[in-house]
Amino acid sequence: MMLEAKNVRKSFDGREVLRGIDLEVEKGDVIAILGPSGSGKTTFLRCLNFLERADAGELVFDGEHFDLHAASRADIARLRKKTAFVFQNYNLFLNKTVLQNVTLGLTLGARMRKDAAREIAVKALEQVGMADRLDAYPSQLSGGQQQRVAIARALAGSPEIIYFDEPTSALDPELIGEVLSVMRLLAEAGMTMLVVTHEMDFARNVSSKVLFMEGGSVIESGPSRQFFEQPKEERSQAFIRSIIEARK
Repeated sequence: MMLEAKNVRKSFDGREVLRGIDLEVEKGDVIAILGPSGSGKTTFLRCLNFLERADAGELVFDGEHFDLHAASRADIARLRKKTAFVFQNYNLFLNKTVLQNVTLGLTLGARMRKDAAREIAVKALEQVGMADRLDAYPSQLSGGQQQRVAIARALAGSPEIIYFDEPTSALDPELIGEVLSVMRLLAEAGMTMLVVTHEMDFARNVSSKVLFMEGGSVIESGPSRQFFEQPKEERSQAFIRSIIEARK
């Protein structure tokens, strides 16, 4: 087991957003986290990487235990060396070039020499089809290109797992495919990924497992094909029907 989350809880202003979420992730899993808006998907993902501090819960990563509420800064820093997070709005530095955006974490965070950081960054940018735009600034790129740079930045740190928070939701429809194609290639290469998404074709055809949430709880989880073809829970069945109806 690469990652196990147990009893993750989080409230905002007295409103319980996560009601004891459990999750198990094996190496190479691509898990699509689905559910209606406001179901707690993004909050759960952020708690796993300490971008939000959970009220309670435990994370086991590579056999090491982390208290999601009380972990120290040193614990969090150690965990984050093994993970990466891709945000829906890219979070690139607008005053830095593509290459600088990818190397910055290596030279500052990992204290890597600039020439070594450049070599790693170029390889990561090649993986996402952006090696020809090293000197471009984010303002000169489309949203899809910016998100591919953000994925390259994540890859440059050699993470064991990448968290994606609705990576295509800020993109125009014609740009979604280029980002999903990169993610598909990562999945085929064995990258472990947790993906909060509304892209049902990706969830069905690329992800290996689905976690379906509503109201801060897990309604159903299991293999992706089973979820889409034979959902067990009534709420899951209604969710699938709504997708089918929307496509008619």
